[in-house]
Amino acid sequence: MEEEKKQDKEVQGLQAKNSQKQYDKEENLPEQEMEEKLKEEPVNKKMTILNFALIIAIFIGLGIYMISVDGIDNIIEVLKSVNYGWVFLGLICIITHWLCEAITLHFPLKKLYKDHKFFISLKVAMIGQLFNNITPFATGGQPMQAYELTRDGKRISDSLSVLAMKFIVTQTALVVSSAIVVIFQLDFFINLMGGYIWIAAIGFALNIIAIVGVILVGIKKSIVTFFTTPIIKLLGKIHILKNPEHTIEKLDHSIDNFRAQFIYMKDEKMMVLKMFITSVIQSFAYYAITYAIYRAFGNSGVSLWQIIPAQAFLLLVMIFIPTPGSGLGAEGGFYLIFNSIFKEGTINMSILFWRLYTFYLPIIVGALFLIPVKKLSRKKVE
Repeated sequence: MEEEKKQDKEVQGLQAKNSQKQYDKEENLPEQEMEEKLKEEPVNKKMTILNFALIIAIFIGLGIYMISVDGIDNIIEVLKSVNYGWVFLGLICIITHWLCEAITLHFPLKKLYKDHKFFISLKVAMIGQLFNNITPFATGGQPMQAYELTRDGKRISDSLSVLAMKFIVTQTALVVSSAIVVIFQLDFFINLMGGYIWIAAIGFALNIIAIVGVILVGIKKSIVTFFTTPIIKLLGKIHILKNPEHTIEKLDHSIDNFRAQFIYMKDEKMMVLKMFITSVIQSFAYYAITYAIYRAFGNSGVSLWQIIPAQAFLLLVMIFIPTPGSGLGAEGGFYLIFNSIFKEGTINMSILFWRLYTFYLPIIVGALFLIPVKKLSRKKVE
């Protein structure tokens, strides 16, 4: 019996490692269709322009609000008193956040493609940062990352599997690390949140559900199809989907592709552990930006470990705000959560600095990675 299990495991691993070859067959039409569609129209250009216009409007609106509330003279005085050593540390934190994002992505890609370069992982990570921030609910990041990986010669099935795997690890790291800090800083967190503590609980719960859902796709296909198949058929009956059977077939194929990679990744426990540790560092680097801003404006008395759970809560809530980069909701949430611990007259400038780090700077830097450069030799994996 053990010998049979061992043979099954070896077969599954071999299937996953050779996924590039097995999907070259003619029956692999769903993946080919997906790849062609991704190449033809990876992003809605009109919607992107509209989102950029909204982002600029939010920035202008924030500036007008600050001037009307704080006044030019007070803003100038606040800027003169800023400790720019902490401002620079905040910049180091966001760069660390980006590098960890790229490293987490690089681990599985390097396993699947031995000649994969780190610069490509960095480029894909920054493109994800750009499109996550200019699309509602951060929906544009992963499709554009998959598109870029496809352009670099990666299989669409491998790209989507790697991105899904990264989602599991990074979200798990986010929730676990934040939950641990919340436990140790529970009294401070409850006092700071006040009447919003129930929203924090819902935010954590929804992220846990999302993680469990993706894991189920990888280990228990029948549970996923049990729920998705009736929904797809219902959408077909009410004429929302034109061809429900074709949709079910494509979904079934995508799940099989993901499961093949998931089985392979399960055997790479050390790689997953490296991804998890890097993701924890990435989360703390992001949270530390708020602490750097807190200290830059002359505040003291609250530790980094007390800032972390509050910032984690804000990040979880921002996911559900339906504007590019969670605009307006993110600024409002920052004000409601941190206003009580910042010096009077500094909260608005703190919000501006925080958004420059976490919103506008990723857009600017991410856009730089879209500038055409002399292409390296790219060869499609056969």
